[in-house]
Amino acid sequence: QHAQRDKPPGSLEQGQANRTKTTLQPKHVWAIRNQLQLAGHTRDLALFNLAIDSKLRGCDLEELKVSDVAPHGYALDRETVRQRKTGQPVKFEITELTREAINTHIMNDRRQISDFRFSGQRFRKRCLTTRQYARLVSKWMRSVGLDAPPF
Repeated sequence: QHAQRDKPPGSLEQGQANRTKTTLQPKHVWAIRNQLQLAGHTRDLALFNLAIDSKLRGCDLEELKVSDVAPHGYALDRETVRQRKTGQPVKFEITELTREAINTHIMNDRRQISDFRFSGQRFRKRCLTTRQYARLVSKWMRSVGLDAPPF
């Protein structure tokens, strides 16, 4: 019994997963943005910027359609999205940098209003999967020298 009390709460020995999330600092955010811009990855840049602006979960970002953020063919200033997990609406502002990335992606990729905002590489009519999104986040984090989160 004494051994159990000496262990910190949430330790692996107590059978609980010890998962800490890495918080991106502003320097990491800018480094990732610069790398995506220089590489010409318009989809990834739009996805990354929208994730930062909205703070939505990956599953909610994946399900977005062009009509959700750009109903008239160009990105809106503000948006409200209902979270899948909680059912609660989330309001957020879309910054100028993100609007530019979204508009560029829509024009370059010839997205239709009914298309998923972010599709996978192989199947344009399907939304990005949670696993694909997790791989992208890991790749972005590793590119700036951070440990990829445990998925």
